[in-house]
Amino acid sequence: MRDPDIRVLCEFYGVTDADAVNGLLDLARLDRERRKAKGWWQQMPMVGGFGEYIAMEEVSTRIRTWQPALVPGLLQTPEYIRALGVTSNWSHPDEIEALVTSRVKRQARLRGEQPMELHAVLWEAALRHQVGSAQVMRAQLDHLMEMARLPHVHVQVLPFLAGRHHGAKGSFSILSFAEPGALDVSYAEAIGSTLWAEGADANAAYATVFEQVSRLSLAPRDSVNLIDAIRKGV
Repeated sequence: MRDPDIRVLCEFYGVTDADAVNGLLDLARLDRERRKAKGWWQQMPMVGGFGEYIAMEEVSTRIRTWQPALVPGLLQTPEYIRALGVTSNWSHPDEIEALVTSRVKRQARLRGEQPMELHAVLWEAALRHQVGSAQVMRAQLDHLMEMARLPHVHVQVLPFLAGRHHGAKGSFSILSFAEPGALDVSYAEAIGSTLWAEGADANAAYATVFEQVSRLSLAPRDSVNLIDAIRKGV
């Protein structure tokens, strides 16, 4: 929907609050950008219909992600990805390789002259949950430590000893954008469905949970030490 149309509708329905109007304009602009975004993901079969998320990820400047069970996709090795595919519903080799290719291409956002900022918080269970062979898992933990040394990649581990936390309901990611005043977008996966949160209140709820698990987590240096200790025990 065009901005003039939104302003007319706001006037018609008596919406005069500037913040509310600007919020609607931001949502509409974000939706237009999402619809016209074109990239490599449109040229290949996308496992699980993940194209919409990738389109948003491609134009984001910062991602905060909470992962209680698995290493985040942007930090996974190809072997780890293949092992996930084998143990999931992607039984056909072509589907698994499509998953590997798309995920590796996404990881290019963490390289280059203007890399995206990534703040990943993982529950300790994600590190101890063996995906594939012991060799695959050791290589994955090595890669995680290597990526954590990059200045724009911040990895924290929420240890079991931290106790109760509000992130137990599932994983999610919060995407931020460069445009002044642009609203964050939160994305969560459920069984058989996905959830997009684009309103200010909904995103604030996800941001609050992320800040809580981040505060409870180990500092980045201590997180790397824990990852290394777990790697040595695999």
